[in-house]
Amino acid sequence: MVTIKSKSEIEKMREACRIANLAQKEVEKAIKSGISTLELDKIAENTMRKYGAIPAEKGYPSGIKGVMDFPGAVCASINDNIIHGIPSKYGMLLDGDIVSIDLVAYKDGFNGDCARTYTVGNVSDEAKRLIEVTKQAFFEGIKFAKKGNRLGDISHAIGEYVKENGYSVLKEFEGHGIGRDMHEDPGIPNFGKAGRGIRLEPGMTLAIEPMVIAGKPDIYQGDDGWSIWTLDESLSAHYENTILITENEPEILTLE
Repeated sequence: MVTIKSKSEIEKMREACRIANLAQKEVEKAIKSGISTLELDKIAENTMRKYGAIPAEKGYPSGIKGVMDFPGAVCASINDNIIHGIPSKYGMLLDGDIVSIDLVAYKDGFNGDCARTYTVGNVSDEAKRLIEVTKQAFFEGIKFAKKGNRLGDISHAIGEYVKENGYSVLKEFEGHGIGRDMHEDPGIPNFGKAGRGIRLEPGMTLAIEPMVIAGKPDIYQGDDGWSIWTLDESLSAHYENTILITENEPEILTLE
């Protein structure tokens, strides 16, 4: 069931999202060759806790027998690791890498979710282009995140923009509603047909997140039961914000 947030709930969402954005900014400051993803994880968690939030991803249940609950405060995914990378002291960033950080801040009963892909040192022009297309795909999608439009309008815009730029979207994972729970209805694919799906209403809060692959869309899951990788080892990027559907233009809650 899709939930419509009240004014007081939206204010709590704004605060959780503000903290998530602050955590991303602190991570971005620390990005450099030689730092580990575990160090970035600690920076993000410390920032969230400083402002009275907790990292919602930490301890998130896998739902799969024999697979541990997620151990990190963030998902930290390097290069061909698309999503759900587990932070590690052995996950060292090197010059030329790109790294995606996906984090969720939980405060006063509500969640704020955002993801960014960062460059490490001197990266290739192709890597920069992939990151920019992934980010712009989000903005292409939310052009349609307006009262009365359908959910599929967002999905279609994202998918078409990515395809036009010669890339692939990750089809097995998608964006989602968000609020009291990290993952709420509706699911929001990064591809699809316009004019399909539920109609958008003011008070809906959605996590829109293009996950884009430079090569073919084929993937595999790592032995840890969490990390998702490109089969052809091509680069991948991730960009996400929590947005609010309003009477007019959408409000991006995880950006200043």
